[in-house]
Amino acid sequence: MNAIIFSAILGVVMMFTGIFTDKKPVITLTAIISLIVLLTVNLLNSYGLFSIQIDTKDLLHFNKLGLFFNTLMIAATLIFVLLSGSEIEKISNKTADFYALIFFVLCGTAILTSYNGMLMLFLGIEILSIPLYILTGSDKHNLKSNEASLKYFLMGSFTTGIMLMGIALLYGATGTFGMASVGTGALPPSSGVQGPAFLQVAGLLLLFAAMCFKVSAAPFHFWTPDVYDGAPSVFTSFMATIVKAAGFFAFIKLFASNASLLGPTWNILLSFVIIATLLAGNITAVFQRSIKRMLAYSSIAQVGFMLFALYSNNDLGTEGILLYTVAYSLATIGFFAILMKVKDYTFDGFNGLGTTQPVLAFVATICLLSLAGIPLTAGFFAKYYMLASVVKAGGPLWMVIVAVLFAAISAYYYFKVIQAMYFKEGQPETTEITGGFKFGLLLVAAAIVLVGVLPSIVLNCFYF
Repeated sequence: MNAIIFSAILGVVMMFTGIFTDKKPVITLTAIISLIVLLTVNLLNSYGLFSIQIDTKDLLHFNKLGLFFNTLMIAATLIFVLLSGSEIEKISNKTADFYALIFFVLCGTAILTSYNGMLMLFLGIEILSIPLYILTGSDKHNLKSNEASLKYFLMGSFTTGIMLMGIALLYGATGTFGMASVGTGALPPSSGVQGPAFLQVAGLLLLFAAMCFKVSAAPFHFWTPDVYDGAPSVFTSFMATIVKAAGFFAFIKLFASNASLLGPTWNILLSFVIIATLLAGNITAVFQRSIKRMLAYSSIAQVGFMLFALYSNNDLGTEGILLYTVAYSLATIGFFAILMKVKDYTFDGFNGLGTTQPVLAFVATICLLSLAGIPLTAGFFAKYYMLASVVKAGGPLWMVIVAVLFAAISAYYYFKVIQAMYFKEGQPETTEITGGFKFGLLLVAAAIVLVGVLPSIVLNCFYF
């Protein structure tokens, strides 16, 4: 509850900060301090040292996994602001409003990690999504940003309707919005009427489609490349990490206990979505000329691996999604921070970066290797845990083999960037790069390698 209340309050604080000062560095500093406060109160809640007690009528249920996931999301946001705060300041004079919207997104994230009913799931998704529509179109002088915002809003609104229809069907079958009764197949005993299983299956399928849209899983991924490419790069970084991870947590929590209602159809359906997502993301990324658009498609491919946690539904899958959240967030935030310093987003724009900016090229290489799942980086163990969870769950071996093949394909387009930086000549144009920024990037690279060598660091924090 701490994270929900404080993120909402701090979001309001950031709104008023813009009234009292127009100095953007001061606003960014206020946001950083606010994130540290939010991280602290969530940690205190996790260890039972300070917790705001409110009777939520069982609409929210807080457990160790959800609180730990909140910690990861807030910490990732803090790293994001530390590295990319200067880029947020460049978009417009509404810096305080942008930070306020980010805090409201974190509020939606905290709800999604603790919801205990369809009503709170819907509220969490909407509190998460509505600020993103605004952030996507924040660069009002850029036509692509306006187009991306409109497309995201229209597609998101349509998906919200699908989600509401699914929730309505589940309510019609069970007579309640509670999570515990979704898979029971019966109306409350007082009604004396057996709930039709058809309504539950139809409702779950509609919810599945809506959640696939939110995490950009195929075949509901079509909005992702245009929205990610059109949005300001600094907010694309935020959307592709914190927002996507929060959607995944809600996705897994929703179907972990209710997928059995779909019977054998569930494994077939999820297998199709996983393979389609890996195929659509990796194959399309190979042919991209813009690195930013390539990263958009690669983010779709990463979803294919993250879906293995939903398929396996075991302890290894839970550990894997936590590691994947850390690895993917660090690598993506780090690389996007570098991307924003380079004026040309094409592959040629990175030619010779290893010579002109060796620190940026080195950290970019570490981030790309992690995204590709190369050993000694966090991404390797993240992918390993996902595949191992499928094997432990008795899943088909062919899915693991196909995933490994697609991981090999992803290495191709990631290594194209590394090739451009180190093996091609050029003079890439970059914006001003400070020593503090380079130091922050090196810390991110060190964290990626540290988690890649000792993944138990993350998991020990969860278990102990």
